[in-house]
Amino acid sequence: MKKHNFDEIVNRRNTECKKWDTHPTDVIPMWIADTDFKCPQEIIAAMQKRVEHGIFGYPVNANNFNEAIVNWQKKRFGWEISADMVEYTPAVVTAIIFALRAFSCPGDRVVVQMPAYHPFHAIIPDNGRYIAANQLIQDENGEYQIDWLDLENKLSHPRTKIFLLCHPHNPVGKVFSLAELEKIAILCAKYSVLVVSDEIHSDIVYAGNKHIPFGKVSSLAAENCIVCVNPSKTFNIAGMRSGAVVIPNKLIHRRFYAAVEDNKAYGRTIFGTLPIEVAYNECDYYADQLLDYLTDNLNYLRKYLQDNIPQIKVYNHQATYLVWLDCKALAMPPKQLNDFFLKEAKVAMNEGSTFGSGGEGFMRMNIACPRTTLEAALERIAAAVDKLNL
Repeated sequence: MKKHNFDEIVNRRNTECKKWDTHPTDVIPMWIADTDFKCPQEIIAAMQKRVEHGIFGYPVNANNFNEAIVNWQKKRFGWEISADMVEYTPAVVTAIIFALRAFSCPGDRVVVQMPAYHPFHAIIPDNGRYIAANQLIQDENGEYQIDWLDLENKLSHPRTKIFLLCHPHNPVGKVFSLAELEKIAILCAKYSVLVVSDEIHSDIVYAGNKHIPFGKVSSLAAENCIVCVNPSKTFNIAGMRSGAVVIPNKLIHRRFYAAVEDNKAYGRTIFGTLPIEVAYNECDYYADQLLDYLTDNLNYLRKYLQDNIPQIKVYNHQATYLVWLDCKALAMPPKQLNDFFLKEAKVAMNEGSTFGSGGEGFMRMNIACPRTTLEAALERIAAAVDKLNL
């Protein structure tokens, strides 16, 4: 059986790497959502072979790409789709922008569950739309639940056109259940609100939870959705700037593609499509082993915090390698909290308030790194917290 070495340390400094070249060299970066793992050797070999050809002219829109998406959705999630439902996009966020422009007008409202992936806070107002915030609520166990009364109130507004679902949710790490997804589908159909489901983290779902593509939930859901997918988080190919959408409804698909054409974004890239095809067709083993490694990292993080830094808590983290740390016991306002980790602990993470309402007092930590890196970061944090004398 093929085996990938996730313990390998790869020096990423001075490689135009946003994660490692943004902060000073004495800081351990645990922030932006890419991993510190080499992508599968199959992807590297396929790209090397293509480079050796030496000519990189305009590619055709080969069906290989579409079929790779079909293949992955079927074998990993049991979602039976056809190649004509798939559309190439330059990235997931770009696809969301196309959906905003195709299915809403300036002044319309987009429902987003808070706290929310920070680019959502920019792309919606930057396109002249308004965010209608549906606040996720933490229960007594720290788990996030949907405020259904508020959600229906937001969806029922006559200017609400889109529900932007982050599924699994970033940053809180929630996996939505079938019952929750069915209820969302019913409410959105009731008020003629299109569901745009960002499923970029769908491969990173921990034991006891299951990712269900929104389009698989029901026929009602399938006819009223755009599902955005991208293997970049799983296989560490985010720099390829590529992705896809799956749109079962043909009319919605045509309207979406009109927005793609309007922005002349229909041309595919040689080194955007090739790694996705190889990842989805040949690299199941890598995705499986990645999840096992991340599970071990998550368990290590939990135990380390419990034993050494009880002031910082992790609740029932269900998905993604971006762990939502509750740092409220440190009693620091957002900027001070961020400075504490960056300047005192020398660990760079994403400060919670940048994700919007409900993020205050939290930090988002990327644990997709070799264990030695995680250990070093936690030791730094423990030493810095000890100095606070809380």
